[in-house]
Amino acid sequence: MKGISFNTWVYGSFPTWVPSYTLDNVIVRLSDMGYDALEIGCASPHAWPAYLSAQRRREISQLLQSKSLKVSSMLPAPGGGPGMNPASPLEEERKYTVEHYKDVIRLAHDLECPTVLYIAGWIVHGTTQQQAKEYSRAGLQEMADYAKDLSVTIVIEPTSADSNLIESADDAIELLQATGRQNVKLMFDTFHVMYRNEVPVDYVDKMKDNLAHIHIADSDRMPPGQGRCDYKGLIQALKRIGYDGYLTMEIGFDKRSADPDWYARTSLEYLRELWK
Repeated sequence: MKGISFNTWVYGSFPTWVPSYTLDNVIVRLSDMGYDALEIGCASPHAWPAYLSAQRRREISQLLQSKSLKVSSMLPAPGGGPGMNPASPLEEERKYTVEHYKDVIRLAHDLECPTVLYIAGWIVHGTTQQQAKEYSRAGLQEMADYAKDLSVTIVIEPTSADSNLIESADDAIELLQATGRQNVKLMFDTFHVMYRNEVPVDYVDKMKDNLAHIHIADSDRMPPGQGRCDYKGLIQALKRIGYDGYLTMEIGFDKRSADPDWYARTSLEYLRELWK
């Protein structure tokens, strides 16, 4: 395992707006807690690519280096006004989404981040599932070709609780195979696995050859150990396959009442002890 990482959503901007902190503040907080890395949600106020000049990107890189913190991964913000649906029936939206992902990929390169998450989109009424998959595959291929020259890997995430196109491990594997790009890999989120009443360990077994990233979230997006997920079994399975990516918390962001530091600190203490 490379280390333990924390997703920045709960510190501001998606999908609720408060509490909200600057990216600099979040970097300092997570570093002081002892995190190895952070996963940046690419939305304002943290990392909407158009808002980050070359100088600003250098400043962020310098702060990360001074705090001995890596960027494990980045993910675009789907939804909202622009949509960001790579499976949209609107050609204009698909093109815009691909360009947005390229902006995120470029930002990942600039911040020495190796991984960008891919949300495959959702089916709009009137579009068949097969057509939506074809739209998503074509967009992903273009993104992957762009990312290859920047040494960035794209990981496909099944998002059953939020979308209706790529919902399971099998769906993600099918898209991976259809894409046919070496820098496209797989990931899963324990929250989405439990939403389907499936077992996270089974996803490890299915994805193992291409498993490059993991989101950790217990029931109701609580910290690991606070719900019904068998994290001991999951860690054992990851050790068995020699998993060498990050364990990344993606928790707490679904409610305004969340205390971000409590989520971050509680998760880190639990997982560090469990990994031992």
